[in-house]
Amino acid sequence: MNLIKFPGLGLEFTVNENAFSVFGLEIKWYGIIITFGIMMAFLLFYHLGVKKEMLDPDSLYNITLIMLPTAIVGARFAYVATTWETDFKGTGFLNIINIRNGGIAIYGGIIFGLAAVLIYNKVKKMNPLSMLDALAPAVMLGQVIGRWGNFVNAEAYGVSEGIEKLPWRMWLEVVRVDGIIQKDMHLVHPTFLYESLWNALGLILILAVFYRKKKFNGQIFFTYIGWYGLGRAYIETLRADSLYLVGSLRFSVLVGIICVIASIIGLVVLNRRRKEEELEMTEYKSEFETVRIAMSKLEDSLDSGVFENDAEDIEEVEENEELEALDELDDAEAETLEEQAMLDGDAEEAIIEAEKSITEPEEE
Repeated sequence: MNLIKFPGLGLEFTVNENAFSVFGLEIKWYGIIITFGIMMAFLLFYHLGVKKEMLDPDSLYNITLIMLPTAIVGARFAYVATTWETDFKGTGFLNIINIRNGGIAIYGGIIFGLAAVLIYNKVKKMNPLSMLDALAPAVMLGQVIGRWGNFVNAEAYGVSEGIEKLPWRMWLEVVRVDGIIQKDMHLVHPTFLYESLWNALGLILILAVFYRKKKFNGQIFFTYIGWYGLGRAYIETLRADSLYLVGSLRFSVLVGIICVIASIIGLVVLNRRRKEEELEMTEYKSEFETVRIAMSKLEDSLDSGVFENDAEDIEEVEENEELEALDELDDAEAETLEEQAMLDGDAEEAIIEAEKSITEPEEE
């Protein structure tokens, strides 16, 4: 049983981690809440995938069945890898895979799940960005719901100076900082609540604003990882149970910063590609419109009989060319013709004189 209070709000809860038992196996509220979050996430993923992204429903079922176990393995792997020296070294394989004792890191699940989506779409020769756009809000919804499992377990809280002045401060019987019990500390940040509310706000903005104004595939996915990375990087600095990489370098802070940078780069690159494609399409449309206008004029010419008039004009031109050719005879040919005409004329006169001499008697 966990006693959880919010003194500034006048709230107090006594929560049992175990919901019920089946054949002696305790079923915990944490698992039920996480399962409910996964179910709601799938429903939103399916809705966005079919209605918004026009994806094949079978592909959505397939990737869900592949991605879920892959993400769970990834979440456990990230936790074990970052706590190996303190919690798992030399404890045996069964202890490593026993997630009932707690220990999963959400970023590991996101990274492994992303890899599953990319590989699946690569094999199917599909563009993964459209599927990731449908998946991102669904993951956010799952995170909004799933974080309340931390509330039931009285975990995922934070510490800082001046916390006693916050009206939403949370009181716990036992507070651990990096696994060490703090005897004189009871007030903490409800960082699970911070993250749940941060994701809820991001989900509302994505569905109500960004998705409606989506301009290119990948826009929603990169918006999600930027939003979540930014919020998680800050909230993680308050956490009392952070996972560390080297020294004081927190795993989730580093990954959160990387997500923000990747988000900015991804959005800039994809938006630039979109503008280039729109420019190419504009040029193509301009060329197409020019051809269309020319074809329209050609059709109008055929319908109005312009070519018939053109044929008559061509015949007239040919006749004029023949006349010009005759006019352009050289002087030698012209003189020859004239001489021939004169000879022909003299011969005619000679014949006429001869006929007269025969028919008319000589004068004595």
